[in-house]
Amino acid sequence: MNRRVIKSILKKKFNQWIETIKDEKVKRAIKDNSIITGGSIVSLLLKEKVSDYDVYLTNFKTAELVAGYYVTEFNRLHEGKSTPTAVMRIEENRIRINTQSGGIAGENTPDSQYQYLDGRPVNEGDEYTLNTISEALGTTDATDAMDGDKLDAETIEKEPYRPVFLTDNAITLANQIQIVTRFYGEPEEIHKNYDFVHCTNYWVAKTETLVLQPSALEAILAKELVYVGSLYPVCSFIRTRKFIKRGWHINAGQMLKICLQISELNLMDLETLRDQLTGVDTTYFNQVIDYLKKRQEEDKELQVSVPYLISIIDKIF
Repeated sequence: MNRRVIKSILKKKFNQWIETIKDEKVKRAIKDNSIITGGSIVSLLLKEKVSDYDVYLTNFKTAELVAGYYVTEFNRLHEGKSTPTAVMRIEENRIRINTQSGGIAGENTPDSQYQYLDGRPVNEGDEYTLNTISEALGTTDATDAMDGDKLDAETIEKEPYRPVFLTDNAITLANQIQIVTRFYGEPEEIHKNYDFVHCTNYWVAKTETLVLQPSALEAILAKELVYVGSLYPVCSFIRTRKFIKRGWHINAGQMLKICLQISELNLMDLETLRDQLTGVDTTYFNQVIDYLKKRQEEDKELQVSVPYLISIIDKIF
């Protein structure tokens, strides 16, 4: 797909989304201070189906404003229901969004139900994982509906870009828009947190400019995973499975670079482990960490060792 067509698609998607924003201040801030980057541009270049469009904000003030808006919208949509209330807080210039159980509003069909990602009993891991995030966003019917509140068909129709998934790192809207709140800044700053070079092309909303990086295009043409470093090397390591299934390849040197970064982490610290696993196989990994936290609360002397952690992973997976 050529540059002109890609720019047209990104512009159309972006404008459709922001026209649904009711607060003019938020709408203007997004227009002036956002980019689209990541896998969507790769998919468009390769004429593949886009799974979602990742929107990044270029400054903290805009990120805080947008996060506050969608937390309010999420709570409005589920007012009067048993859905946990979403809360935003700021910690050292990092935006954190929490609900009582970590919210995902499952809306596969008008009859779909509200689901929770955290707090599920360990023995429900297999059953619950059948309800993936993609299903909740409407790409397929859920195999097994969970108990919870429903949004009526009229609300779903009137709110095409409603918030359906809130985490510490991002706000996922229906219809393939994901707003990343974990990082903000100019494209060069944002891409310092990226793992593979092929994802570093970007579109600037304010100027409607598409920037295609030579190194990214070379990697895309070769379908080669080139690791440039990441704050989340564990996530990057696990993500390689997805790319390999799609016909990409990675050499041993790139894998070693990931391993070297992982070696610097203390994965026996549960908060570090949770942070590293954000965005990959969410349900199963939450099961692992929640189980370990519960055990630590029950036994203050419990030490998480590698053999013990492996035994829990085997049990849950």
